[in-house]
Amino acid sequence: MVNLDTHILLYALSGDLTSRERGLLSSQQWSVSAIVLWEIVMLAHLKRIDVDIDSGDFSRFLAPVHVWPLTYEICACIRNLDFKSDPADELISATSIVHHVPLVTRDRKIRKSSMIPLA
Repeated sequence: MVNLDTHILLYALSGDLTSRERGLLSSQQWSVSAIVLWEIVMLAHLKRIDVDIDSGDFSRFLAPVHVWPLTYEICACIRNLDFKSDPADELISATSIVHHVPLVTRDRKIRKSSMIPLA
């Protein structure tokens, strides 16, 4: 199982994955932090992305994706991260730490972290 950040999930939806990402995602079950779903809804609402979140296609796309709930343990974990970013990125990263699930991300700050298990 791998944990996808918001951008990777959106790249998968739009077909904009790199060949490495495509290979990795084709062989693993996908998971996301619950905050990823909130981010996608907000980005669509603000018209920063063109995704019809109410469509059956989008629901079918998300159906096999495991969603990690936000828990106290995940929220508390962000205090110990070795980088600072927006709260969503910190929660996504903490989700990977707490659940021992490698994160798929292109985010440079997160990729420089020595704490985050990366795919």
